[in-house]
Amino acid sequence: MKIILGSDLSFLLKYGYAQTGIPKDQMKIGYVTTAAKGSRNETYIERHESVMKENGYDFEEIDIETKSLEELKRFFKDKNVIQVEGGNTFYLLKAIKEASFDKMLAELLGQGKVFIGTSAGAYIMCPSIEVSDWNDDGRERFGVTDFTALNYVPFVLKVHYKDEMEEMVRGKIKNLKYPLRILKDGQGILIDGDTIKFVGDEKETIL
Repeated sequence: MKIILGSDLSFLLKYGYAQTGIPKDQMKIGYVTTAAKGSRNETYIERHESVMKENGYDFEEIDIETKSLEELKRFFKDKNVIQVEGGNTFYLLKAIKEASFDKMLAELLGQGKVFIGTSAGAYIMCPSIEVSDWNDDGRERFGVTDFTALNYVPFVLKVHYKDEMEEMVRGKIKNLKYPLRILKDGQGILIDGDTIKFVGDEKETIL
């Protein structure tokens, strides 16, 4: 099972897509944009899609919230990469559970498809999405009170990290049940079977 978790699109373009082991001309990406619907500004999806096209990636967009399980199975049948975009983590997790996409994802990964998640798409693969609540912008939770996520990795993530966040993050760590991995933009983590490897610009931040 291969899982690639990143902070942002710049990581994917520079490092992440190459970690799939799939040649670009053979890559077929199912691009899940559902998390954007919970965001205050969805325009970044258009920007990201434009950049992906400019860089020659073959993808097809889907909103899992509006699809049945049969529709989802048909959509992902010819895809070899499942890419889940960022946005509102709470909205995304709620949609995943309501659409039973969590169960189908296990089936797809079992077929050898590669998972790529950035930002919210990375948070949902952790045991909990609690770290996505570490902000001061009043992010809408959409009624989500159970932060239990999909639990594909043995750690939680803090993405979009900047050095000026150190004091805040150090204060939060003591309340965590799980180990914390920190990703700046341009950084990510490859999970390939039992191997977990940091990939990206600069060194990994460890607090």
